[in-house]
Amino acid sequence: MSETTLRVDIFSDIACPWCYIGKRRFERAVASLEFADQIQVHWHAYQLDPSLPEHYPGSEHEYLCQAKGMDPSDVTRMMEHVTEQAAGEGLNYDFAALRPGNSFTALRLLAYAKTLGKGDQLKEALLSAHFERGLDTADVSTLASLAAENGLEAATVTELLGSTAYSDEVNADIDQARQLGINSVPFFVLEGKYGISGAQPSENFASALRQVHAELSGPAA
Repeated sequence: MSETTLRVDIFSDIACPWCYIGKRRFERAVASLEFADQIQVHWHAYQLDPSLPEHYPGSEHEYLCQAKGMDPSDVTRMMEHVTEQAAGEGLNYDFAALRPGNSFTALRLLAYAKTLGKGDQLKEALLSAHFERGLDTADVSTLASLAAENGLEAATVTELLGSTAYSDEVNADIDQARQLGINSVPFFVLEGKYGISGAQPSENFASALRQVHAELSGPAA
């Protein structure tokens, strides 16, 4: 009897702080399940702010205050809260060093990495680069170096990102999210029909995965 395969499609942006937190919580949930090896994860691109300049001239705090019209004290409190939540998942967020920029180029790199079987690895690397390492994830040379750290050819990546390659793939993901009614990320789709929004506690992810897996497996003999 063949094992049941449970597909999970995850829509997220590498510039989304809750996406990294949600990734960790989801991974912890998967690791707790006896059928973890039957779960297949597929990453999909999403942009929280497509209008963001390629390189925003100010800090993340300034971006949220000026571009989003948020109150400075609210932004400070929000960043402190998100940093605390990230730390609870073993992540070391550094909003002071974070360099805001349009994520489309990085998402194109991720789409390319997926074709080489390195989508999961590059997703982790891009999120860490953006939120923990203070790297400019909109800069082609930075992305090429990051790709090289993860087994990709830097020269190939530089050439690819200097063109419009993989723009269609990124736009297709964004269009799919729109069709599904997704307007915030992270968003998890289990077996193409069950949606989970946000960086839920690991227990919630585990419960949902167990329920869908049981449904797919059918009644016990």
